[in-house]
Amino acid sequence: MPRTRTKIITALAVLGLTTGCGAADMTKQASPFANAQGARTVTLSVQSWVGAQANVAVAQYLLQHKLGYRVDTVQVDEIPAWDALSQGRVDAILEDWGHPDQEKRYVEDKKTIARAGGLGVTGHIGWYVPTYLVRQHPDITDWKNLDKYANLFRTAESGGKGQLMDGSPSYVTNDKALVENLKLDYQVIFAGSEAAQITQIRQFAKEHKPFLTYWYAPQWLFKKVPMTEVRLPPYKEGCDADPAKVACAYPHTPLQKYLNADFDRSGGKAARFLKKFHWTTEDQNQVALMIADQKLTSEQAAKKWVDSHASTWKSWLS
Repeated sequence: MPRTRTKIITALAVLGLTTGCGAADMTKQASPFANAQGARTVTLSVQSWVGAQANVAVAQYLLQHKLGYRVDTVQVDEIPAWDALSQGRVDAILEDWGHPDQEKRYVEDKKTIARAGGLGVTGHIGWYVPTYLVRQHPDITDWKNLDKYANLFRTAESGGKGQLMDGSPSYVTNDKALVENLKLDYQVIFAGSEAAQITQIRQFAKEHKPFLTYWYAPQWLFKKVPMTEVRLPPYKEGCDADPAKVACAYPHTPLQKYLNADFDRSGGKAARFLKKFHWTTEDQNQVALMIADQKLTSEQAAKKWVDSHASTWKSWLS
């Protein structure tokens, strides 16, 4: 899913039951509720990874059951979501990992999008190996030692090089540049989607096999497959400014919310609620785990969380 600038992930997840791929990009379709003047309706953009789905599930449940709104959800990829938000096709984005170009264009220059505060969750992308492998080879968590272990990660797809597993070719990552600029004997191989990547990780873990993967937090899968981050060269402000020259780790990014500017002004209780919506990484992971692993519907997962966290969400309604 790095995301304090244009380095973002678009880990694909089917809206509803799981983190599968295949959900259509609804960018060019307007919600029947979006920009409906005077109506008690809200349209939420759902980014295509399960953590973002968890945010929307809880926000939608509370808007519908506690504030009496009708809520529509639209799945839009990260950058097109900014266009949809600016044009009023959606009213809110609840999890953004940092798009400074879009923020300058729409928030600062055009003023068609308004900041809605932090989500309360900090995101981070990195390279990870299974913790069981670290117990066997403790020095594998230093990128300088990765070439020593490249043979452990070779696959049919990576040829004579080690495999660094990414998600989908549509993801925006630094990994190819990192492999080249750090002169590592690795090949970036795309699993195809977040769901395919999760399936592959779980299969490797079941067989206790080595793997090196691009992954990110928050993510429910860490509870099922413990992983340890490989230390890349430290992140410093601006070290990822030129995508072709990146040779540093991904930053830690406080995730942000944004509203359509008209909705921010006229959205009443719904707009105020979304600006107050603020929870923890643990909260998000609880709901994401219920959706992706326990196979609850988004509404079932949201209800279960809401029923046991009244002290958290009641302040959002005031």
